[in-house]
Amino acid sequence: MTRPVPNQQQKENTMSCCTLCPRNCGVNRAIGQTGFCGAPKDIIACRAALHFWEEPCISGEQGSGTVFFAYCPLQCVYCQNSSISRGKRPLGSNLPPVSSERMAEIFFSLADQGAHNINLVTPTHFAPQIAAALQIAKNQGLSIPIVYNTSSYEHPDTLRMLEGLVDIYLPDLKYYDSQYGKLLSHATDYFPIACAAIDEMVRQVGTAVFNQAGMMQKGVIIRHLTLPTLLDDSKRVLAEIARRWYPKVWVSIMRQYTPLATIPSGAKYDFLRATITDEHYDKLIDYAVDLGIEQGFVQEAEAAAESFIPIFDGSGILK
Repeated sequence: MTRPVPNQQQKENTMSCCTLCPRNCGVNRAIGQTGFCGAPKDIIACRAALHFWEEPCISGEQGSGTVFFAYCPLQCVYCQNSSISRGKRPLGSNLPPVSSERMAEIFFSLADQGAHNINLVTPTHFAPQIAAALQIAKNQGLSIPIVYNTSSYEHPDTLRMLEGLVDIYLPDLKYYDSQYGKLLSHATDYFPIACAAIDEMVRQVGTAVFNQAGMMQKGVIIRHLTLPTLLDDSKRVLAEIARRWYPKVWVSIMRQYTPLATIPSGAKYDFLRATITDEHYDKLIDYAVDLGIEQGFVQEAEAAAESFIPIFDGSGILK
C-alpha cells in the first residue's frame, strides 16, 4: 500500500510561514525570505556518498548512504560541519536546488552502491521536501532503512511528518544546562526541546530491532558528544537518558570533539580549544556503567581528528 506524495501546493503552504523548527521564524521561504537557519525554499545538499564513520550498526561494512544537507537550525559554535551549516551562504549554497524527485533518485543511487541505509544529516529545515522524496522512493520500491540524523532541536509536529517514513532516529542530546545551550547553540531551551523531540522519536519507532548481521533496522540511538571541562553536564545528560528512555534506546557516548579554527574568539569559548582527555572520557564511561547503560557505543581517541570531516563538494548530488 502506498501513501500519497505531498503535492507542490502543500509544500508551498509549509514554506509560506516556516515553523519547522523551534526557532518559529515564521518567514515566507516560498518568496525567498530566510530565517535563523538561512535555508531557502528548496533542498540544498552538499554530499551524497557512502559514509563509514557512524556507529557500527549503521555503517556496517558497506557504508551508510549519507546525504549531508546545507544550513542548520541550531548552528553550534563548535560544529565540525560548520562550512555547510552556518551563515547565510555556507559552502554548497551555490549548488543547484534538489527537487524531491531528484532526491529520490539519489536515494536509489546510494542503495545501488550497497548502502545499508539512507542517512539524512541535518534534515529538519527541509523536512516536507524530504518526506515527499522518501514517499516517492518507497512507492517505487526503496526498502532499506531510513535514518534521521539530527541535533534534536526539533518540533514534534515536524517529526510527525516523517512517521512511517523514518525507521531509525539518530538524535543528539547535547547539554543539560540551559547556559550551555545558550552559549554554544543559541538555544536556552535546548534541553527540554530535545527531550520532547526524542520522546516523539521513541514513540514512533519503539525498541531497537537488528537483523542477523547486527545492522539496526529500526530504533533510536541517542548520541552524546562530551565537551572539554563539561563532564558534570555530560553526566546529567546520561542520567536523564537512563531515567527517561533506557533500555528502549541505545546510547552512543562520543569523544570525537575536535577544536577547530572556526571557534569564536573570546575568553568564554576558551574551554572549547582543548581536547577530551582520557581521564574525562573514562570517568564518563564509568558513570554510564554505574547507571546501568550497557546497550551502546564508545569511541577511540583517534576519532577526534579533522580527517574524519567529509569533503563537501557536491559529490553524488549533481547529475
